[in-house]
Amino acid sequence: MNDTEFHQLVDQQLTTIEELIDDSGADIDYEVTGNVMTLEFENRSQIIINRQEPMHEIWLASKSGGFHFKYNDSEWICSKTGSELVALVKTECEKHADEEIEWE
Repeated sequence: MNDTEFHQLVDQQLTTIEELIDDSGADIDYEVTGNVMTLEFENRSQIIINRQEPMHEIWLASKSGGFHFKYNDSEWICSKTGSELVALVKTECEKHADEEIEWE
C-alpha cells in the first residue's frame, strides 16, 4: 500500500466512525484536526485516533490504553488484541460514556 492508498483508507474509516456516532444519538463530540480525530465525552474524557503514516497504521488511545491497527484483508486489525477498529471504538466509547450505546 502506498501513502495515497493509506490516506484514502483512513479517511473512509474515520468517516464511518463519524457516521456511527451521528446515527447512535450518543452525546459524543468529535473533531478531526490534521491527522488526529478526537472523541470527547460528557465527562470530559477523550479517545484519540491518530493516523501513523510512516507505519501505515491507525493508533487509538483511550482509558484502556493504546492500540495499533494494521490494514489486513479489508479491515483495520489491532496488533495487540486482534479486534477490528470499529468494534473497539464502539466498546471504548461505551466505557467512556459509562452507558450502553445503541449503534446502528
